[in-house]
Parts: sequence; structure tokens; C-alpha cells
Amino acid sequence: MGATARIPAAAAASPSLRAVYHMTPPSGWTCDPQRPVHIGGAYHLYYLHSDQNNAPGWWQHATTTDNVTFTDHGVAIPLGPDFPVWTGSGVVDTGDTAGFGAGAVVVLATQPTGGDRFDQEQYLYYSTDGGFTFTAYGPPVIDNPDHSDWFRDPKIHWDAARNEWIAAIGRWQSIWFYTSPNLKNWTYRSTFTYATPNIGGMECPDLFEMTADDGTSHWVLAGSTQGDYSGLPDTYAYWTGTWNGTTFTTDGADPQWLDWGWDWYAAVTWPDANAPTTRRFAIAWMNNWHYAARTVPTDLTDGYNGQMSVVRELSLAKQPGGWYTLLSQPVSTLHDHVVDTVHLTDVTTSGRVELPYQGSAYELELDISWQQLDNVGISVGRSADGTRHTNIGVFQGNVYVDRRPSDRPEYSFGAYGQSNAPIDPAARWVHLKILVDKQSVEVFVNAGHTVLSHQVYFEPTDTGISVYADGGSATFSNITVRAFT
Repeated sequence: MGATARIPAAAAASPSLRAVYHMTPPSGWTCDPQRPVHIGGAYHLYYLHSDQNNAPGWWQHATTTDNVTFTDHGVAIPLGPDFPVWTGSGVVDTGDTAGFGAGAVVVLATQPTGGDRFDQEQYLYYSTDGGFTFTAYGPPVIDNPDHSDWFRDPKIHWDAARNEWIAAIGRWQSIWFYTSPNLKNWTYRSTFTYATPNIGGMECPDLFEMTADDGTSHWVLAGSTQGDYSGLPDTYAYWTGTWNGTTFTTDGADPQWLDWGWDWYAAVTWPDANAPTTRRFAIAWMNNWHYAARTVPTDLTDGYNGQMSVVRELSLAKQPGGWYTLLSQPVSTLHDHVVDTVHLTDVTTSGRVELPYQGSAYELELDISWQQLDNVGISVGRSADGTRHTNIGVFQGNVYVDRRPSDRPEYSFGAYGQSNAPIDPAARWVHLKILVDKQSVEVFVNAGHTVLSHQVYFEPTDTGISVYADGGSATFSNITVRAFT
């Protein structure tokens, strides 16, 4: 996992780089979010946390009622004396299947038994005070079958049709399924493998049932993988299919991707309490293990390292070809936090035009249309001299985010400076919704079929916006900026 370093105290004289509308820890290091549970009108989010970068840690606890603002509640599951607590998942046991009382919060989490990372096993914790404090149940409830260093991140789901719990556990190029009547006693059922394409091991697997826009019900199996082995994203891969109580069968062999950027890892999804069958929320750690274990600008300015993505709303939609895909949009309650809305005049150009707006935390929405050209896009986080900026555009059948012009030598992303996502090469129009915060950019394309999420280490003065077209003319229309403070 790399070396650890204590996070320095924030420099009082430095301008704050803390995200305005993204979830961040009060201090210290954060990584994997844990799927929230809904209790008493609030979502309870847990996440891995430590006072040192990339060090053994604990489950930190925060709550939210709108999926935008979060209240910190401190440590929920502490760092043990023998070994840390890693990723897992919690459920509200409304039927008291585990015997801890109706409504108890029950967690399964991976821990390296005896501190041995080659002995990853699944431990149970339970809470009887609404998810604020937890008690360790005892020995592992799911033993490591082969002393493997890749047997982790159990995701629990209630299978209402069969009146039992399912656990999906990540392995190297596979997911193992277990079932249980009581969250304590588990039986192995089957293995789902995905050897082709090579997308590495599975972390933070996800399994849920969802109703699509045509009224049909589908199961979704997903998780975070290392897709760059095959030129694919290092984010959340998913398959639609069926679950028969024992095995998951996919509709198609190849996965789809919920994000094409470099920084949307360890994602979790959970049902909207107001529409649990048709809408889910999603959140992810905005980082990538290729460069996560290091000091970043916010270590020095604000004393923390790491942020979560904006919460998304997910829906399942049938496509013209007959398959089903997850669509993403920023959570609608984000607009409740807008402090100013600016509508800018349409621009037609065959070069570059600076827009009359400056900001460091906003949503930018616009349409781009063209006939013939080589490259078209928009630059955000533009410095006054134009040397620093992050480009978002369309080029040769791809939507791209290129953060290389924003690179800071001491915090370089190296080979991971640009990401690309396929788009119809015949397209002559694109709709973009771009979320810019102090240290991040998230781009939602068209109806949300494609999203690209990135950290970007903007300087405090990188606040400009410009549009550009190369090799032809483009029109930028319906330009709306919604500011956050």
C-alpha cells in the first residue's frame, strides 16, 4: 500500500483549497466510502479514515439528509489493537435476523487476521444505537478459504424473494457469493469470473436489484477494477443480468462503465429512500491507487487528504439496442445550494474565446454544436496568463478531459493526465454538465450515459473559463453557470 506520512498541520497563511460542495474529512486521510444506511430520515455514511496518509485506520461516521452537506460524528468502528478495519458494508436488520434487536445496524468488514494481509477475513460488528457505536461480534464469520490476499470488501444485500442475505466478496478476477439466514452463518454459493477482458481484481463489489424505465426488473453486479490493464477505466465496472439465489448470469460478457475518468474508485450505491426500486445514489473516492499514496495540496493548506465525488442519482434505462445501462446525474438537491445563476451569451468561434466568468466552485452547463472541425471544447480553471487550464472536449470520436495543462510538477499525475470516453463519431452536438470544485472536475455527458471524474490541483487563482474550436467553427449555446460558496 506504500509508505505512510503524517499529515501536516494546515498552513494558516495559505488560501483554503477545501472542496465547497464535496464531502471531505475534517482532517486526515480518507479513502473508501462505505454504502450508507438510512435511519431516522438521514443517510449514515461511513468511510475509511486515518490521521496518516495511507495508514491503518478506522470507520469514520457522517450523516446527511440531502446527500450534499455532511455532519461528522467521529469514529464508528475504531482501529483495533491487532489489525485495522477495511472496507465492507452495513445493513439495517429490520427483521432481527441476527438477534441483536430489530433495527440493529449490522456490518461485515474485511480485516487482515493477526495483521497478516494474506489472511483477509470477514468480521461482524453491530450497533444498537442507530449506527453511532459498534460492538465487535468475535471471530470471522466468513473465513479465508485459501489464505488469499484478495478476499475482501463484502457487500451485503437482502434477497427479499428468497428471504435471505447475500454477500458478494471481491477476489482476483472474480466475485464470490455467499448466502445467510442471519448474517452470522454463511454458505458459499458460486463464483462469477470475468477473465476477459483483463481488468484485474475486484474491490468493493456491488449487487442490487433495480427497476428500469420500461418497468422490468434487473440485477446489477459491479465493482471497482483495474481496467487500465486493457486500456479501460480504473473505476466502476458493471454487468446487468439475473440472480437465481445461487448464481449471477450476465446479459452480456463485457462490462459497462459508470465513469471513464481516472478518479472514481471504491464506489458504492444505495437506494433512494423515496424511490427504492427505481433510483439509487452513488458516491466514490476521487482518487486512484497509481498516485493516491502521497501528499497533496490540501495536506498543506487544510490538513486533510482526499475527497468524495459528488453524489449521483442513478437510473436504469433500456437502450435502442435492447440492453440496459445506468444513467448518472448529479444529485438534484445540489441545486438547493446554488447561490448565484449566470446565463452567458452564445458564442460562435473558430478559435478561442474567454467567457466573462470567474469562479472556483460551480456547475457549468452548455451545448456545443459544429459541422466540420478537428477539436472542440471548453477550458476550466484557466490562469490569468492562460498557461494553466483543464480542457474538456470532443476529438476523434472521444469525449476527453485533459488535466495536463493544470499539472503542478510537485504533484504530477504523470501518465494519467488525460482520460477519454467513446462518443458517436457522427455526432455534431454534445451537451455537457461540468462540476468544478476547488480540486476536482466531473463531466456528465448528454443524458448521463458517460461521466469522467478527476482530481485537478488548481491553484487558487485558476478561475477563468474559455471555449475553443480548432479546424472549424463551433457554437456554444445555453451556457449557464451555477455558483456555490
